Amino acid sequence: MTELRRPRPVVQLTLMRLREMMREPGALFWTFGFPVLLSVALGIAFRVKGPEPVVAGVLPGISAQSREALAKGGVQVELLDEAAAKAALRSGQVAVVLVPPAQPGQPLSYRFDPVRPEARLARSTVDAILQKAAGRQDALVVRDQEVHEPGSRYIDFLIPGLLAMNLMSGSMWGIGWVIVEMRVRKLLKRLLAAPMRRRHLLFAFGLSRLMVIPFEMVVILLFARLAFGVQVAGSYAALGLVSLAGSASFAAIAILVSSRAQNMQTVSGLMNLVMLPMFVLSGVFFSSTHFPDVTRPLIKALPLTAMCDGIRAVTIDGAGLVGTLPYLAVLAAWGVVSFVLGLRWFRWG
Repeated sequence: MTELRRPRPVVQLTLMRLREMMREPGALFWTFGFPVLLSVALGIAFRVKGPEPVVAGVLPGISAQSREALAKGGVQVELLDEAAAKAALRSGQVAVVLVPPAQPGQPLSYRFDPVRPEARLARSTVDAILQKAAGRQDALVVRDQEVHEPGSRYIDFLIPGLLAMNLMSGSMWGIGWVIVEMRVRKLLKRLLAAPMRRRHLLFAFGLSRLMVIPFEMVVILLFARLAFGVQVAGSYAALGLVSLAGSASFAAIAILVSSRAQNMQTVSGLMNLVMLPMFVLSGVFFSSTHFPDVTRPLIKALPLTAMCDGIRAVTIDGAGLVGTLPYLAVLAAWGVVSFVLGLRWFRWG
């Protein structure tokens, strides 16, 4: 009877890990404070405001009438010499440089980098203003419809990516780092004497991480709603399920990464090797469709891509539980395989 009433090892280990987290102010900051600060910084950077002015450099020889027309058209004009123009174009201080004709009768030149989207936009804007000032008439009458409603702004795209990125980072560092730290301090070997198996320990790490996720999500989503008006169009149950599945998947990946690492330098390098490519490829800050078509199947198979796309499907597109099933399948596959391999390769010391 005593054996039956004794709490299970997973419960005891989970409570132990939660107490440790509460005693670590740094862990609380990286869990709650850092994502909010990051959301503030990026939200302010990409807040709803007027369009950034086009900055054009002009070399001596460009007429005052042309410079005046550009200024009236909203272009910020910088009068530069040849050396300063090359430096400004190279550093991105100007997007396009107007070069006067070398001889009478020759055309005006636009110097810009066609690979940069902002440079192509600047060239098109400057040319349209100068052509209109020279008397060109538009053959087609058009009007602009600017989009500002919630769900269509960049901040609505950004917040789900930040949420997914933070859940990934919290699971990776909150589990992988701690496991290796305990191995270095010989604490894992001491737990060998406890009446448990290693799967109990690994389950406890995962459960302790999952238990703080609702608080973490509330902090980020509430801040995004109050500060930027970001709304969740779909089901909160679906949002919670995708977030929990993603965090559990990355917890399993963290267990795999830390299963045999012997020091903090090794596990740091391994976790950065896992996370940094996904920061770039998985659509946290911009759509993953910008990458070549041949790479998209691989990018779609990444766990962070599945979590970003799943959270955006709920918050922006209004998806329910059924609509998140493809993303949940990817996350489940990564989680199960990683946990099985991590459990098999795990070393106590």
